[in-house]
Amino acid sequence: MTTTTNAPAGRKHWIEHWEPENESFWESTGKKIANRNLWFSIFSEHIGFSIWTLWSVMVLFMGPQYGFSAADKFLLTSTPTLVGAIARLPYSWAVAKFGGRNWTIVSAMLLLIPSVGAAIVMEPGTPLWGFLIVAALGGVGGGNFASSMTNINAFFPEKAKGMALGLNAGGGNLGVAVIQLLGLLIIATAGTGAPRIILFIYIPLIVVAALCSALFMDNIASVKNDKKAMREIIGDAHTWVMSFLYIGTFGSFIGYSFAFGLVLQNQFGRTPLQAAAVTFLGPLLGSFSRPAGGWLADKLGGSRVTFTTFVGMAVMTVILIIASNTQSLALFTTAFIVLFVLTGVGNGSTYKSIPAIFRTKAKAAIAAGADEAAELLKARKRSGALIGLAGAVGALGGLFINLAFRQSFLDTKSGVPAFVGFLVFYGICFVLTWAVYLRKSDAPVSERGLALAGARV
Repeated sequence: MTTTTNAPAGRKHWIEHWEPENESFWESTGKKIANRNLWFSIFSEHIGFSIWTLWSVMVLFMGPQYGFSAADKFLLTSTPTLVGAIARLPYSWAVAKFGGRNWTIVSAMLLLIPSVGAAIVMEPGTPLWGFLIVAALGGVGGGNFASSMTNINAFFPEKAKGMALGLNAGGGNLGVAVIQLLGLLIIATAGTGAPRIILFIYIPLIVVAALCSALFMDNIASVKNDKKAMREIIGDAHTWVMSFLYIGTFGSFIGYSFAFGLVLQNQFGRTPLQAAAVTFLGPLLGSFSRPAGGWLADKLGGSRVTFTTFVGMAVMTVILIIASNTQSLALFTTAFIVLFVLTGVGNGSTYKSIPAIFRTKAKAAIAAGADEAAELLKARKRSGALIGLAGAVGALGGLFINLAFRQSFLDTKSGVPAFVGFLVFYGICFVLTWAVYLRKSDAPVSERGLALAGARV
């Protein structure tokens, strides 16, 4: 059973006093509690990502006997992406309403619904609408990310947020690679006729994640009234800049995670086993690179890392177009995996910038005479609100990517037109990052001085 800090009778697992920016509090009490919550948050979020991206694996089991075209399968993978994006806003608010630990329990148990549903419908002859309903239910797994990130953001001080949020998100993202690797092992051993084995593994894991959250996690009482914080950030231009950039980083990660295997099958004629043999590598390396992106942002500044990442993503997209036109599978696969790594780095750097922006604004208000404790608390609430909003908007990028591939294959039986569109988008992203956060002005502000991200909006 976990301990609490100044918790009143009848409110177990509630922490009433939480001051992570106080160095003595952090070293004596806060760090241990925060790290414990982090690791169990990662576990639950990891399972959530696996269920969210379940259909990126299930479509590999759906051979000709299912009667679905490539466009049908891209539609199937798009559906949970859309629902997951929408779910992220209420999930981020739920942390303030119910408590981070309490909502982690609920959100984990909700994963049972799409998992059991998938076990029921996964049969040749099931109509497409039946699959779409169950895939939509899987979108709840995408919501777990927003509540988990909002919760962990409140636990850590500014100096440790980059690494903590990177580990939390990276560990969650790793769920994509793990379920795809599991799909590979099942296809290689039991064949494409045994998709339910995946579900028989994950259903018990969901229950374990919920139990661990109940036993070892805590709620922070001061994380409240985030709807007010949400209203406050709506009018902040940084909100929309960071959300747009997150479409390019996380949206690319989750969109490519769903689409990679289908592109390999339909553009290069790979079998399900051949596609599955490499599909997991991109999400795996992209997940591992996310904490590195947060660490680099801590050291170099979020905007510098984000700008460089988008330039690299544009270069890799050009290589993907060349590889597609020349039918070079080796070059295509290599460039796609490098692109995944860059999305992970960009995910870490953009999320590092969010709490830093509001922390810097709080420092400016404090210097002008505002109350320090109130301003720092306001900064944490606004950071949590923007993390939830940016996560929701960013996830829509995954929907756009799958719909773009769907239309591209319908029109040309190739992914090249979709890649051209992505290239243009990445160009807009690195120009925007430079213009807002890196371009010199008449009244320059150092990157570290303003959020490791800049403040020119």
